[in-house]
Amino acid sequence: MNMLDGLSLLLAVALAFYLLVALLRADRS
Repeated sequence: MNMLDGLSLLLAVALAFYLLVALLRADRS
């Protein structure tokens, strides 16, 4: 259960980071 929670947390962080980068790139261009 702990491993599954860690995986979901990692996925959430990766998604948030991807959205942040997408916003920064859109803002630059």
